[in-house]
Amino acid sequence: MTSAAARARRETIVALAQESGLAGVDELSTRFVVSPSTIRRDLARLTADGRLARTYGGAMAPPEAPLHRRTAQAPEAKRAIAALAATHVAPGATVLLDAGSTVAALARALHGGRDDLTVVTPSLSAVLELGGAEGVHVTCLGGHYRPLSHAFVGPLTEAALERMTFDAAFLGTDGVSPELGICEAGAEQIRLKELMARRSRRVYVLADAAKLGRAPFHAWAPWQPGWTLVTDATADPDQVSALRTRGVEVLLAEPVVN
Repeated sequence: MTSAAARARRETIVALAQESGLAGVDELSTRFVVSPSTIRRDLARLTADGRLARTYGGAMAPPEAPLHRRTAQAPEAKRAIAALAATHVAPGATVLLDAGSTVAALARALHGGRDDLTVVTPSLSAVLELGGAEGVHVTCLGGHYRPLSHAFVGPLTEAALERMTFDAAFLGTDGVSPELGICEAGAEQIRLKELMARRSRRVYVLADAAKLGRAPFHAWAPWQPGWTLVTDATADPDQVSALRTRGVEVLLAEPVVN
């Protein structure tokens, strides 16, 4: 039977992994004053339960959550961010929509009142949202399909992007750091985001306040001059200040009033 102390220790390990992105066995052993073998058993149990993904000598944060689970997180904040981001989509523009639940919320916000808008996206969620929208022309970028994000990545996606330019790109992210930039689960996704940004005149990063200061993974796209972060009004003022000090324009979305 698992003791209360062991359960509490494992919950703390998960929280630490989510905050820092990596917790080493030796570090955890020292922190909890238990043997390395005890920590390894904890990690094995948490991995078997699907709460952590193991790496050699340590533990990463939980594996990338599927899109349907992310969609259920902070829906009001995402709706507010989407509404604000939509005001930066001009009539007749050609825009690029990234994958992700917040960008999918933007796709929903682009329904109605649009005049000759062109949307290019690797996201099936965005395609389904806008496929029948009046006044919106949709182009889907193909490639390798990622079921977790319901989107395409890889060389074919990148090759198509190299032949296009955009008035604006709207990027999703799993974490935001004033120092490091925007975070994703893997280098392939980060490479695609950087290409999206290079092909676009304006770049908007959409992220709810809970993602500010988070580093759940280890692939990063550094901030570039002219990028804008759109987050919600509950964002930590210290995080916002640090981002603005780095030259990032930060827009704060107020709750949407029905």
